[in-house]
Amino acid sequence: MTIRASVTVGRDGELRHLDRALHAAQAGHGGAVFITGESGIGKSRLAAAVADTGFAAGMRLLRGRGSSAGPMVPFRSLTEALMSLLRDGDPVDVSELGPYASVLARLIPDWGQPPPPEEGRSLVVLAEAVLRLCALVGRDRGCLLLLDDMQDFDTETRAAVDYLADNLDRQPTLLVGTVRSDPGPALDLARAAAQRGSGTLLELTRLSREELRGMAASCLDCEPGGIPDEAFGQLWRDSEGIPLLAEELLGGMCTDGLLVRDGAAWRLTGPPQTRVPATLTRTVDRRLELIGAEGREVLSAAAVLGRRFPVAVLQAATGLTDRDLLSHLHAELTGQLVAPDEETPDWYAFGHPLLRGALLGLLTPAERTRLTRQAVAAVETVYPGLPGEWCQLAATLHEQAGDAARAGQLFAEAGRRALDQGAADSAVALLDEAIGLLTEGGDAPGRAAAFASRLTALAEAGLVERAVAAAAELEQLAGLLARDERARLHTRLAWAASVAGRSADGLAQVEIARGLLGPGAGGRDAAAIDVVAAHLVLDLPGTGHIGEAETLARRAAEVGEASGLPVIASQAWQLLGALSRPRDAAEATECLERARQIAVRGDLRVEEIHALLRLGSDDALRTGNTSRLEQARRAATQAGAVTSRYQIESTLALALTLQGDFPAAGALLDQVLEATRRLKLMENVRYTLLVQAVSAAHRGRRRDMDTALAEMRDWGGALPMHAPRVHGLARAWCALLEEDGPRAREELATAAAQQSSTVFQLTGRYGMNLLLRVLDGTAGWPEYAEAIEAAASKIRWDRQFTVLARAALAGRKGDGEQAAAAVEEALRLGAPYATGRHLGLRLVSEAAIADGWGTPADWLRASDEYFHAAGVPAVASACRALLRRSGTAVGQRRRGVSAIPAELRKAGVTVREHEILLLLTDRLSNKEIATRLHLSTRTVENHIHSLMAKTGQPDRLALGQLGRGSQP
Repeated sequence: MTIRASVTVGRDGELRHLDRALHAAQAGHGGAVFITGESGIGKSRLAAAVADTGFAAGMRLLRGRGSSAGPMVPFRSLTEALMSLLRDGDPVDVSELGPYASVLARLIPDWGQPPPPEEGRSLVVLAEAVLRLCALVGRDRGCLLLLDDMQDFDTETRAAVDYLADNLDRQPTLLVGTVRSDPGPALDLARAAAQRGSGTLLELTRLSREELRGMAASCLDCEPGGIPDEAFGQLWRDSEGIPLLAEELLGGMCTDGLLVRDGAAWRLTGPPQTRVPATLTRTVDRRLELIGAEGREVLSAAAVLGRRFPVAVLQAATGLTDRDLLSHLHAELTGQLVAPDEETPDWYAFGHPLLRGALLGLLTPAERTRLTRQAVAAVETVYPGLPGEWCQLAATLHEQAGDAARAGQLFAEAGRRALDQGAADSAVALLDEAIGLLTEGGDAPGRAAAFASRLTALAEAGLVERAVAAAAELEQLAGLLARDERARLHTRLAWAASVAGRSADGLAQVEIARGLLGPGAGGRDAAAIDVVAAHLVLDLPGTGHIGEAETLARRAAEVGEASGLPVIASQAWQLLGALSRPRDAAEATECLERARQIAVRGDLRVEEIHALLRLGSDDALRTGNTSRLEQARRAATQAGAVTSRYQIESTLALALTLQGDFPAAGALLDQVLEATRRLKLMENVRYTLLVQAVSAAHRGRRRDMDTALAEMRDWGGALPMHAPRVHGLARAWCALLEEDGPRAREELATAAAQQSSTVFQLTGRYGMNLLLRVLDGTAGWPEYAEAIEAAASKIRWDRQFTVLARAALAGRKGDGEQAAAAVEEALRLGAPYATGRHLGLRLVSEAAIADGWGTPADWLRASDEYFHAAGVPAVASACRALLRRSGTAVGQRRRGVSAIPAELRKAGVTVREHEILLLLTDRLSNKEIATRLHLSTRTVENHIHSLMAKTGQPDRLALGQLGRGSQP
């Protein structure tokens, strides 16, 4: 007889907490609740009650659970949960997920999305994709993600759950997970989430005596007083308050006829006996006796397969007909142990892991070996090729059957599949197992192949130190492998060292690989070595490595193309594009186009997107056109190339910053930073913070610039490659917008001195730096001639300043007509760049006034208006001062009143006072403010006293704090 309580007893407080969490999630304030307790305590039952409540409230329900059958299967529980979306009949518009739709194709192939590219295999990106899917499906009514048996989750699924818990607070999703209280990583995850406030831990305790009596009454459909005291006393002693054991014991009493119904109550027919004091083994054994030999064989074979099993495999393992097998599975006694799986048609499951464990414990070693061999043969027959979890299950069964070699081969295959899925930690564990078994089985080639795969998995999992240390283990394989095979493994080690940032170790592995191939070696293996060596030498300190990297990359590109190695060829040509850009922009474009064509022919989506990104960046630099960047962005979205899309959007934000479209740039930067910080994409975060610093600098916001650069350093961004842009495109520009010429010149000189450490452009060397040096007389026609020959001067952004330098030089020698024509050319070049164009005019106007050429008054009026509207008072004031110096009348500006906050306007604060108030936020002295606004120190003092009187602030510090709150 199947005995189950019809109500949830003893969990009122937990149910109230979960009910509040459900309502909060529906209101857009999601979270995570982890239900923990010992086996049989009622975790799954409580979760099921929550699922019923959520379903009744109209929430989208996603359910998945862990499995203890064989090795852990990467993402099985998440796959099961998300696949439930396909069965509820409510369609999901996956196009709203953008690039994350392809990422989820790893878990939901039925959506018909293309498989994700390599970068889309990132575990964090996958977790972000699940997060966004939950937000999408729960947008209008809330989403409940129920994950059972977390103690059986693989490493990657646990990491995904941890990520979800940290990021659910602002979306309508409640995650409910159940985890056994046995020590382990799943319980550690739940406790850590609770400690940091990312989740709540509900620890279920055993039922009290009164609660157990209420549960027993629910099972027997009677009043609590209707259970004989003697029977309940035995039940209390044997179950110890564990609900599952109590149900099993009650069921045993009823099945044995010891407890029978007597009207509305129950009575004992004999003295109660202890069947299972703390385990189900005896109960299960007795039931097997009642079921019979054939039924016992069915259940034992099922236990060997796992807690859940498909009917087709069980039938193949037992050799029974459909009718005979189903008659056993549907029999009343068997139904007390197994039941149809509610989530998957044609699958059955044991009601509790204890039941399966009890069955396995009752098998003799000979019986278990025989059943294991039958089971693995059935799996390989029903699932040819062993897709998904069946590969790992078959590997485990072969190991249990004593076939180490075959088990090792299957574990190696499962490890490679896990690596392809992005489950690097699981891949490492599976490949470790494979190598041990293959060593035991004497399969040297298989062991070497598994070793090579493990090197990649270790690097992907971030275990680069272990990967590098594997060099010693590689020596053990030296006598078992051909020299070229050993060279490939050392090349893998070099890549691992590159990922770890250990260039010297990587180059040592490169030398070993070259030595194994012999002098003058060429071909495929040498090309693979050259590519990694080219990347490694670029990371070495000092100068002169760019030429060496270029030689290696060019050789790899040529061999890669000739030998049919599209990945190597495309990567090499992309690197050549970056290396040749400072020397010859046309050559760089040719290299990148070649890389893109190779990627297209080889169907290498990510490589094609990378090439488009670089080509689009070049377009934006040379012409100001961003259409190819937008093309790359669309391609990344369609391919699910999440990391590439963020790189593209950061590059777009830089282009928008140079064009003066700060709102659009800021929106992109905020979006990218929020996602990349959460995904911990360090390279993306660093670059995006650099662009954010540049954007702040080009608005004269030093505090925001310094904040972005400080965070960039915190993310490991103090790299030589970024230094020229930090000084030349960020700090120097901020100083210029503060009218601090000496500081700007110092920053540009620093950028120029560090130019050899980077292949990046936009450092000011041949643009703004040249213009400032011409204006202060430290550069002349020879320096101008040198600049226009440089490839970097072909960048449109820099060319506008180079041409302005020519204008100043022509005006200085008395050729006003040539000078004015050069300014007109600079204005055409600077058309896309509002801030750069107007700052250039402000700078060259000073020379035009001094040398008597052009129409500086017109230029200064335009720049004054622009910088005044942009909230850059120092430059606007400089423009007005220059107008006065040139003898041009300067009218009273009233339009600036609209920029003053209402409270300050009401207090009578003037436009000039507001300008000074904004400058006080940087804690400048009166003299510094006077210099920037071209006023006398005495005038600044009077304005500050007036501000304190009007605003009621006691001192300059308080005024600065007030100014921060009034910034636009």
